[in-house]
Amino acid sequence: MEMEKLTATACCNNGNVNYGRVADKSSSSKFPLTFWEMAVASAVVLGFLLGLLCVYLTMPESDYSFLKLPRSLEDLQILRDHLENYTSDYTVQVLVGYCTVYIFMQTFMIPGTVFMSLLAGSLFGVLRGVALVVFAATAGASSCYFLSKLIGRPLAFSLWPDKLSFFQAQVSKRRERLLNYMLFLRLTPTLPNTFINVASPIVDVPYHIFFLATVIGLIPAAYVTVKAGIALGELRSVGDLYDFRSIATMFLIGVVTVTPTLMNKNKP
Repeated sequence: MEMEKLTATACCNNGNVNYGRVADKSSSSKFPLTFWEMAVASAVVLGFLLGLLCVYLTMPESDYSFLKLPRSLEDLQILRDHLENYTSDYTVQVLVGYCTVYIFMQTFMIPGTVFMSLLAGSLFGVLRGVALVVFAATAGASSCYFLSKLIGRPLAFSLWPDKLSFFQAQVSKRRERLLNYMLFLRLTPTLPNTFINVASPIVDVPYHIFFLATVIGLIPAAYVTVKAGIALGELRSVGDLYDFRSIATMFLIGVVTVTPTLMNKNKP
């Protein structure tokens, strides 16, 4: 009887301790970033804003009320119509401003980069537009990767605990052919690109593999979007960008890239 009482008391005490830890964890998870992590993120934001300010100061005096992040095709067409007047005379400023905005949106997972890709096609044509989008998207994904490596772990576990566990398990199983798997993810909508950018350093995806998969994997989608930007006036919705043929082609390419990984896994 004495032993049973001691055991019951110990279990209750352990339960109280565990409950306290869970409570502390849940209370701290309301805002997962510490003061220093917020300071790092704020410094990055400030750096981007200073870059945009420098671009703005080198542009001619004019009414720039049209400058805003496009949220619809109508906003994008207005932005395109105004920027066409500046692109030929102030090409460097437009390019720097475009890349800064695109990288900023990718770094902080701000939706709307599809409109920026359409804008690249409308302003610069297919070849230069694809090169610009792939460069800016890769730079933004890399910026997000390194920022997440510094401060992203608590945020990722707070936002996507189940998805992060799934990604970790898949990466662990495919270490020998990780590039093929990362290419598959970039080419198909299996996981969102924003999640891949944030989660990759947390699950120990090496940067060189992340970089190669991003550069190569973004080319097909960039080509489709940039090409559609040339005929911007004919688009009725963003859904018109990806027809069944385009999606099936990219998915087929993704399956081809991941096939060596699956074959290697099934070997005895």
